[in-house]
Amino acid sequence: MSGQSERTGRITVVGLGPGDAALLAPMARAALLRAAAIVGYKAYVELVEPEILAGRQVVSTGMTGEVERCAKAVDLALSGVETAVVCSGDPGVYAMAGLVLELVEARGLLAAVEVEVVPGIPAVCAAAALLGAPLMHDFAVVSLSDLLTPWEAIARRVEAAAAADFVIALYNPRSGRRQSHLPRALELIARHRAPQTPVGLVKSAFRPQQQVLITTLSGLEADDVDMQSILLVGNSSTRMLTGPCGGRMLTPRGYAGKYQLANGGRPQGL
Repeated sequence: MSGQSERTGRITVVGLGPGDAALLAPMARAALLRAAAIVGYKAYVELVEPEILAGRQVVSTGMTGEVERCAKAVDLALSGVETAVVCSGDPGVYAMAGLVLELVEARGLLAAVEVEVVPGIPAVCAAAALLGAPLMHDFAVVSLSDLLTPWEAIARRVEAAAAADFVIALYNPRSGRRQSHLPRALELIARHRAPQTPVGLVKSAFRPQQQVLITTLSGLEADDVDMQSILLVGNSSTRMLTGPCGGRMLTPRGYAGKYQLANGGRPQGL
């Protein structure tokens, strides 16, 4: 196959977004409707509307079956089957776009299999929307899963982000197997953040079981966090807003330093 000079198939890696059908991008929906086969992690395939799955070959695997299902997608594409690989969130953020490209490269198929990536709303953006505006300034995203990355590297990245005063988004914060990583990460962050720093916890954003909580760095209970959670830890300027609609997190962009926000938005000094 490595000697092929013409495309024989196509894989489209599709981001489903948070899981709500209303948040599936039109381009992503069109890619799914165009596909003859849909491949993905079982829980994510179940997020696809039944009418889209109807009449299409569906290939799903469980947790840790990423290589198996992406290899199957490559085989389907080589056989001429229009194939979509689905991911939650965005396919380029801790998802399948990279692995599909790695497999195609490793098998010498870059000239034979076209790989298209269709973006979706990433989990960090879905969580931020539910929390208010916590990502209005620079932020860092770190996964606490050590399945593919050594914990020592993860810890260095967490502390570096905390020391640099980034807002920090933590993916894969806690699982049944990984009980200690989150408390250790929070300890590293606490070296550089005040105890009252706002922290947002979002579980299953935009799905029926959604939960949203705004607390503080010292008040967060690790037992409230699971693998369906995203944590957003504020920086030194992040604050909580309270009102009749509930709490919100706000990380100011800096407009208040240039404009009189309470007085019509005129520049400061005028």
